[in-house]
Formats: sequence, structure tokens, C-alpha cells
Amino acid sequence: MEHAIYPASSADIARKRRELAPKQLEAFRAFSAAAFAEGELDVKTKQLIAVAVAHVTQCPYCIRGHTDAALKAGATEGQIMEAIWVAAEMRAGGAYAHSSLAIDQMAQHAQAAEAKKA
Repeated sequence: MEHAIYPASSADIARKRRELAPKQLEAFRAFSAAAFAEGELDVKTKQLIAVAVAHVTQCPYCIRGHTDAALKAGATEGQIMEAIWVAAEMRAGGAYAHSSLAIDQMAQHAQAAEAKKA
């Protein structure tokens, strides 16, 4: 029997979440509604940010849900793809920036090896 890594969202799953932690679910829903409400940023921009972040966090449910929400808020397919490319650049940029840690560690290793020779 095939079993999906990411099961489809369902009423049963939603019910179980509500049963197990109703107060937390209520608080999360209120937080989500407040975060995505019209404010200094319009809803479309917030949804484009969410699409980008969902790709960085690699949440398949978030990717699908926020892509739909972005489209409903008026985002074009091109805007969505551009947001995804921004996310990809930021993720790659993080790896590139963190290379300074490896370079520093290599330098420390070389210094320690040199000190042992002395």
C-alpha cells in the first residue's frame, strides 16, 4: 500500500488538531488572521512573501495554500515565480555567507597544525 509522505489535508486531520489542542489552534488562527490582514502591506504582497518563505521552509502545504491565496489576492503567475526566485537567491545567499564559518574553521585548523609543528 502506498502512503504519501505528505497526506492530503482532510476534515479528520483538522478535527484531530482541534480536539488535541483547541486553545492553541484558536490562538494560531487569530495570529494568522492578524498577520495576513490588510495593513502597511497589502494582502497580495503578504501572500507573495508567504509563497517565498514557504519555499525556503519547504512546506508543501504552505506552498499550495499561499500560492492559491496569492492568486486570489490578485498576484500574477509571474509575480509568484519572481517571489520564488527571490527566496531561492536568499537561501543560496545564506549558504554563501555562511561559508565564512568554514573558511574561519579551515584557518584555525591550519594554525593548530602549524603550532604542532613548532
